[in-house]
Amino acid sequence: MKRPTTATAAPTAPRASVDLAGAEPHPARPDSDGKGGRLPRPRADAVRNRERILAAARELFVEFGSAAPFDEVARRAGVGNATLYRHFPDRAALVHHVVLYVMDRVVLHAEEALARESDAFAALCRFTHAAADERFGALCPMLSADFDHDHPELLAARRALGEAIENLLAAGQDGGLVRTDVGVGDLMVALSQLGRPLPGTGCPDADRFVHRHLQVFLDGLRAPARSELPGAATTLDDLRRTAM
Repeated sequence: MKRPTTATAAPTAPRASVDLAGAEPHPARPDSDGKGGRLPRPRADAVRNRERILAAARELFVEFGSAAPFDEVARRAGVGNATLYRHFPDRAALVHHVVLYVMDRVVLHAEEALARESDAFAALCRFTHAAADERFGALCPMLSADFDHDHPELLAARRALGEAIENLLAAGQDGGLVRTDVGVGDLMVALSQLGRPLPGTGCPDADRFVHRHLQVFLDGLRAPARSELPGAATTLDDLRRTAM
């Protein structure tokens, strides 16, 4: 089975706040004292710069891990160091927002796959390959002990991700196309393990095997199941408890 053609969606702005330097003001809701306030509106170039920084940082984290030099992130994004630090004052902030950026884009791919594919299994395949292209597996090594797993933005992103992928799996399972003994966590583990080399290992050539191996995995999700899986279907909550 050939890899489904994946239409790459335009990057979306992550949930986190954008650089407001030079932003144009616009009317806002009245303050608590009844007076009208004015909230800054992000400039288009500030939003573009932020997205370029996040995309560049994601690729560098895949290549070198989250310790990639800030200077190189700025150079690859085509921005100055001052612009980078205005958006992300330290490494922890950059890692946090790269994780949100990737999760947001993976959710977008899940929703797009369901909307564009009439066949639920084709939608699952389309999503899985697109999520791999977002370097989803590279997130795992970044979620170190000092990463704030309970940050409200991350919790919201995790919920959105779980719901989007659950909808994909449910569509396939309800239609009798996907085996029913797998869960969202099973798919996430497979993406994480098959969709990367480990950051900083110097094995970029492994990319050429990613989609081939993912398709072997996807074919194993087809119903009817040809074997019985050990244990129960894995959820995202299961993965979180394991990581803690």
